[in-house]
Amino acid sequence: MVGDRIQQQQLEDLIKQQNNQLLIAEIQSKDKKTIIACIGLTYLNLEFEIGTFCIAPHWQNQGIGKHVLAYAESYSQAYVKQQQAELNYYVMWVLNVRNELIEYYERRGYVQTGEIEAYPVDANVGQPIVDLHLIKMKKSVVI
Repeated sequence: MVGDRIQQQQLEDLIKQQNNQLLIAEIQSKDKKTIIACIGLTYLNLEFEIGTFCIAPHWQNQGIGKHVLAYAESYSQAYVKQQQAELNYYVMWVLNVRNELIEYYERRGYVQTGEIEAYPVDANVGQPIVDLHLIKMKKSVVI
């Protein structure tokens, strides 16, 4: 894939949505904070959609993603309780060619639903260099 995965205006619009939260993980060094991860949560009637999930390349394969995902799931449960809403599932869309991510999410309790969507070429979020589609995965919420 070539191009940005998200445009600045798209991110700004996402952050402004009432049902959306963007969580950021930072690390503090002597004189500055550095963002090392982010994950987005969008509440959609009984489920939280997880997206905008990334770990800075230098920090990958160190277990940070597992902690960020677990925190996001916990955070979403607290949000739902505060809003007096219900939550049944966490859902996410994963690129079909990212087998390692699909396996990673399966180890975290997510399952493939069988739902598939075309890659959103018209959304201006990167240009695929191979045939891509999105696979929906979900995980039941246990509170």
